[in-house]
Amino acid sequence: MNERRILFWSVTVALGGFLFGFDTAVISGAEQAIQEVWQLDVFQHGFTVSIALIGTVLGALFGGIPSDRFGRKNTLFWIGVIYLISAVGSALATDWYSFLFFRFIGGLGVGASSVAAPMYISEVAPAKKRGSMVAMFQFNVVLGILIAYLSNYLLQDSGPNAWRWMLGVEGFPAAIFIGLMLLVPESPRWLIVKRGAIEKARGVLMLINPATADAETKAIIDSKTYEQASPSNNNLFSKQYSVPVMLAVLFAVFNQVSGINAIIYYAPRIFEMTGLGKDASLLSTTGIGVVNLIFTLVGLSLIDRVGRRTLMLFGSFGLIVTLGLVSWSFYTERFSGIMVPIYLFAYIAFFAFSQGAVIWVFISEIFPNSVRASGQALGSFTHWFMAAVIAFTFPYITTTLGGGNTFLIFTIMMVLQLLFVWKIMPETKGVRLEDIGHQTVKKDMADLVETSKLY
Repeated sequence: MNERRILFWSVTVALGGFLFGFDTAVISGAEQAIQEVWQLDVFQHGFTVSIALIGTVLGALFGGIPSDRFGRKNTLFWIGVIYLISAVGSALATDWYSFLFFRFIGGLGVGASSVAAPMYISEVAPAKKRGSMVAMFQFNVVLGILIAYLSNYLLQDSGPNAWRWMLGVEGFPAAIFIGLMLLVPESPRWLIVKRGAIEKARGVLMLINPATADAETKAIIDSKTYEQASPSNNNLFSKQYSVPVMLAVLFAVFNQVSGINAIIYYAPRIFEMTGLGKDASLLSTTGIGVVNLIFTLVGLSLIDRVGRRTLMLFGSFGLIVTLGLVSWSFYTERFSGIMVPIYLFAYIAFFAFSQGAVIWVFISEIFPNSVRASGQALGSFTHWFMAAVIAFTFPYITTTLGGGNTFLIFTIMMVLQLLFVWKIMPETKGVRLEDIGHQTVKKDMADLVETSKLY
């Protein structure tokens, strides 16, 4: 197996996750300045912060279409171009409406990359290393978030146009991503399933592992034949795909009702609510990025060893406790300047090694080859639709209900997530994609668990 080659492809594609994370989090340092520059009311302010998420929802919803029609590689290349245009345009925006437009198209790139990048990596990675390789996408997401926080902190005193520099620096990694994507081959599974280019796909599989190339090619062809035997094989919402659809939708919903994006987008504001000053709030936000990065690495190192489900069980318990403590702090107003940041750091740690590390891996695994792009798009759309709703409503909810009630709602949602993981979520570690697809279609979750023990 040529691990270096696979690693290079995976790291390159995962850089789309870096741009994803940077674009998602960079607004946290600029949102208050932008509110002042254009004198935005509460509604306009919430709309400005969430406009990228609205674009992300649409990008995720339709991201499976170019991924299936033009290929995973070509889709990712043009996503990089969109990131570059969005970064430069947002930094140079002369009015609120043009700013909204450029942030919106950046959101389109985020949504589409959350479909194409994890899917590409899952389709080229060997089963035993698929979890950690796909999780590199999430690692790059949190690295992008951390760099955005750090960049915001360093640029905050660069003058009245500091917010423009905060948004514009994304153009540099976007240009690098565009160049590196030219060195990545197309997904062999897309070549066979969507183009029938068996020899070309076999050539890519030979680059990955000559010893298993023929067996992998045959498995993909057999899977295509099996899936085409059903007249509804390309209809994601047909009855046979009800289980993977249910798993993807619930997983994505729980990811967002944990409150993660509300905390990432509004972290400085949340810390200021507890009495911290502006500088301390921005610095504490950088701490969130550091914790997120470290514990994503923990999740990446464990996901192929202990499995997706085990990480989710431990993470769910931790999220319930930490969110409950944040809620209690707001109810009692016992902030003492440091306890809420500590609770939120712990919350980020539990989220990072569980939901953060697992979501894109799990959703990219559970759909059969013929509907993987549309299934990944559904999971990403659900994730980003919920993120947009929460980001848009968070300022209003906290103002109306208070911090205690807001974080109590997130706590209750994590109790429901724990029940989902315990009673419904299957284990997929180490299982070949074609085997996962067959068993989710057959609704044989017990057989899937047993198969995972064989690899």
